Amino acid sequence: MSELTVLLHPDPRLKKTCIPVTNIDKSIKKLCLDMIETMYKYSGVGLAASQVGILKRVVVMDCSEEGEKKPKVLINPEIIWSSEDVSLFEEGCLSIPDIREEIKRPSSVRIKFTDISGVLKEDFFEGLWATCIQHEIDHLNGKLFIDYLGPIKRSFITKKMKKYKKEINKK
Repeated sequence: MSELTVLLHPDPRLKKTCIPVTNIDKSIKKLCLDMIETMYKYSGVGLAASQVGILKRVVVMDCSEEGEKKPKVLINPEIIWSSEDVSLFEEGCLSIPDIREEIKRPSSVRIKFTDISGVLKEDFFEGLWATCIQHEIDHLNGKLFIDYLGPIKRSFITKKMKKYKKEINKK
């Protein structure tokens, strides 16, 4: 396994729609394992392949209690049902470090996906798990959590990220 480089906003690849995975081969399995390693290294709870520059519909996530590791791999995830009840969660993103904002999303969802073994599954998520999978599916569709914010706040965050990227590129 190897750590991958997480793209930082603004990066045009983060705004692209990912393509479905048609064959779960060794390269996709390695990608999934590398994404899990990368997610844990940066203390994330989810990571989409687009965030590491791979435009395929692959998500890894782990919202289990601190100290536990129960990673999930979801290939070609699709929301097939979402609750009318909504939750507000303060979301963050590995591609937009140190920025957190409250985002309103359905509080529970049912997801259809293929697991790393190639088995088609459905799963029900609620709470932080539901927020996380919706956030990651948004990534696969070229959408960032800041896209839910007003234009002024979004612009402010983008300017802040441009400055941050300049600073880290100087090092």
